[in-house]
Amino acid sequence: MMIPAILGPPAGGVLVASSNTSLREQVVQSLPNRIWPVQEALGGADALVKLESGDWQVLFLDRRLPDLDAEELIQIIQRRFPGIQVVMLDSDGGRSLPVPEGAGTGFSEAAAVGRSPVRALPQLHAQRGEQAEPLPGMIGRSEAICRVYQWVRLVAPRATTVLITGPTGTGKELVARALHRLSPRAARPFVVVNCAAIPEALLESELFGHTRGAFTGAVQAYPGRILAAQNGTLFLDEVGELPLSLQAKLLRFLDQKEVQRLGSTEALRVDVRVVAATNADLAERSRAGLFRRDLYYRLSAFPLELPALVERTSDIVPLAEHFLRGLSGPGVGALSLSPGAVLWLEAHRWEGNVRELQQVIERAAILAEGETVILAEHCYFPAAGRRRREA
Repeated sequence: MMIPAILGPPAGGVLVASSNTSLREQVVQSLPNRIWPVQEALGGADALVKLESGDWQVLFLDRRLPDLDAEELIQIIQRRFPGIQVVMLDSDGGRSLPVPEGAGTGFSEAAAVGRSPVRALPQLHAQRGEQAEPLPGMIGRSEAICRVYQWVRLVAPRATTVLITGPTGTGKELVARALHRLSPRAARPFVVVNCAAIPEALLESELFGHTRGAFTGAVQAYPGRILAAQNGTLFLDEVGELPLSLQAKLLRFLDQKEVQRLGSTEALRVDVRVVAATNADLAERSRAGLFRRDLYYRLSAFPLELPALVERTSDIVPLAEHFLRGLSGPGVGALSLSPGAVLWLEAHRWEGNVRELQQVIERAAILAEGETVILAEHCYFPAAGRRRREA
C-alpha cells in the first residue's frame, strides 16, 4: 500500500479506523519506521472515542465503516478536531485516498492498548451558547445529557444496532423509545423484551415464536416478539441476562436477519432494528464466559452510555419540577420546591438515579399533605439513603 506523505515531524499519533483487520495491519506495517504512536479503531464510534481521548496528527479512515457514514464522520472531525490530517482508505482495494484540502483535524492521549475496543461514546463538548434539543419524553439540558441527545439524533435514522449502557434508573428505555420515534420506523411497532423478567424456559419461544404442537402446551402457533416487531424496533432490555443457550441464536438472527420458530424448519426473513440495554459490564461478562464476545461486539455497533444523575446535577431541579407537574390534577394544586428542598435534593448522591428522584418527589408530595410548597423536610430518604448522604 502506498501511504501518502504525512505532514512534518510527528506532533501526535496515528489512528487507523477500519473494521477490516488486514487493512489495519497493512496500514500499520506501511508506516515508515514506526516513529509515530499508533492506535487502531474498529469503526467510526470507536475512532471518535479515541480522538476525544488522545493526541493525534493523522487519521487513516476506511470509507466502509460498520456503524457511521464516513462522509458524515469527516464533517464531525472537521468541526471538532481541526488540524488532524485525514487519509481515506478503500477496504476493497486497500487504496489510500487523501481527503481534499480543508478536511483535516488535532488531538490527546490514546486509550490504553489491550482494553475493550467497544467503548463509551466520546464526550461532545457543546459549543458556547448552543444546546441540543431534548429527546422526546426526556428532560434536562446539562452537557452530559446533551451529548446523549446529539448521539441519538445522529444514529436514529440508521438501522445500526445500538447498545445503551448506564446505571439502573438512568432512562435507558426512554432513550430506546426516542431512537424509535426519531427513526424512519416510528410508525411501526416498538416491541419490548425484558430478558431478565421472562423465565429461561419460555424466553426462546417468546423471542422466536413456535408452531402448534412444538412442545407440550403449545396448543396454537405463536409468532414471537421478533416477528411482532417487523419493520419496527425490538428493544432487548437487560440483555446481559440473556442465557448463553440463546445467545448463539440471537447472534444468527442479527447476522442473517432470519427467524426460525420452535418446531419449524422454515427460516422467515425479518426487517427489525435492534436496540439493547444493560447496566452490566458486558466486556467483563464476556471475559468471564457469561456472554458471547461475538454477540457483545455485534450488539455494540453503536455504544451509547447514559450518565448517572450525579454527572448532571443541573438537571435535578428541572426533573423534580417535571415530576411535580405530573402529580398535579383534580383536587391537587400545583406544587413547587422551596429553596431548602432544592439544596437538599442537589446534595443527595442519587445512587438510584432519575428513578430514585421520581420516587422521592412522589413521597414528598404525599408528605406535604395538600400544601403548595415542598419543603426540605418533605424530601424523605430511606435510612440507607440518609446514611449514604451523611457519609
